[in-house]
Amino acid sequence: MPTRRAILAASPVTVLSTTVSAEPDTAPAVMISTWDFGAAANAAGVARRQAGDSALDMVEAGGRVAEADESNSSVGLGGLPDRDGRVTLDACMMGWNGDIGAVCALEDVVHAVSVARAVMEKTPHTMLVGEGARTFAVDQGFPTQNLLTPRAEAAWRDWLKTAEYAPRINSENTDWRSMPGGPGNHDTIGLIAIGADGHMGGACTTSGMAFKMRGRVGDSPLIGAGLYIDDEVGGATATGVGEDVVRVAGSHAVVEAMRHGMDPTSACRSVIERLARLRGTKVAASQVALLALDKQGRAGAFALRPGFTYAVTAADGTTRIERAGALFA
Repeated sequence: MPTRRAILAASPVTVLSTTVSAEPDTAPAVMISTWDFGAAANAAGVARRQAGDSALDMVEAGGRVAEADESNSSVGLGGLPDRDGRVTLDACMMGWNGDIGAVCALEDVVHAVSVARAVMEKTPHTMLVGEGARTFAVDQGFPTQNLLTPRAEAAWRDWLKTAEYAPRINSENTDWRSMPGGPGNHDTIGLIAIGADGHMGGACTTSGMAFKMRGRVGDSPLIGAGLYIDDEVGGATATGVGEDVVRVAGSHAVVEAMRHGMDPTSACRSVIERLARLRGTKVAASQVALLALDKQGRAGAFALRPGFTYAVTAADGTTRIERAGALFA
């Protein structure tokens, strides 16, 4: 097996020696989601569980909270636009039995996660994109509106002064906490849940990287990359630079590692290490984080760099914010 030194042979950065994992005496989780703003999403989701609803109901409810939050510059309404000034949304959902649905480059509809569910439940397809996704959403009765808020437009116009694209690590948290609507270059809320019936489900929803090229799609709506659920094992989701998540089929790889006996944190770490071996210095300035929940309610995560946080909620609604371990300093 490659040593930690071998993993970083091509990289100038150093490895952190610490790993953060869930405490053994904590209550089993029934819902997890990415970043600090996942706490509000989890509250909505667990309320659905307490009403007897499914995991899909839980993650849809949580995703809709993030999508409607104008202070969140990386998801839904208030999301930062592409370099042409147009807000485009990507989302997917996956159920316990392999049902999947996704939308890419959806415009003018806030709740992309609900449109993804409609694709899953009301069409013979698994993904709709662009104008086709918008037309389907309108046909299904979803309201339309301009998703470009004044704050997001101001951030875009400020960006146009230099038009320089440089993703910033962990901007999901820094922007949401201190400068809502300010410039940010990452994406995604990923959510995984165990429903009242014991079955699992998951969702991802995002406005994608700020000021991206028009038509760019990252990992978030791609089953196996941004999200994967296996009811025998557990589920995983991803955040950060989506192109790098796609390269290693991140979420599917985590679930397969759990299938072969790894706990969620170790499974996430194994895939992050694989990405570092594969890309070397090309990920030296990037953030990628993976988050997982197994069928026993154990949550875990790992990231390329420090700063990734995630929300973990038990059946009674108690939520804690965890900070993931990281490979690089």
